[in-house]
Amino acid sequence: MASGPQLGSAAPDFTLPGGVLSGETFERADYRLSSARGRSVVLAFYPGDNTSVCTKQLCSYSSGMEAFEGLDADVWGISPQGVDSHESFARSFGLRMPLLADEGRETARAYGVSAPGIGVRRAVFLIGPDGVLRWKHVALLGATFRSLTTLTDRLSGIKDA
Repeated sequence: MASGPQLGSAAPDFTLPGGVLSGETFERADYRLSSARGRSVVLAFYPGDNTSVCTKQLCSYSSGMEAFEGLDADVWGISPQGVDSHESFARSFGLRMPLLADEGRETARAYGVSAPGIGVRRAVFLIGPDGVLRWKHVALLGATFRSLTTLTDRLSGIKDA
């Protein structure tokens, strides 16, 4: 298994199709990591839409969007399902962050979180406004996820650095 990017190194750039729920509209767009420079980005890789742990994780992050916004951070969910699946998932749970489709798992491989059998390991990468990887957590078993508090604490450390 590839180890993915190391802390303190540039986060691998990517462009993925995705969308975000804005009111009643699901706005589709391409998301490019390098275009987010100037803000921190939380990349939340998750195995699948509409699964119990993934739903809890993304609902938790969605409910904390104001905390992320207050730290000048964007949150992007990334999984192997297509954009149509993401739209259905976002609408079902009112998720407020962009959900990106990594159907070929190239981005998961670049970050070292592609896994045989399960597809993608649950993982979180915090990328600073300069595009440098500041913190990461990759789960061996996907039954738990990093809490909103853990992520906002780590982000405030990046912002104050």
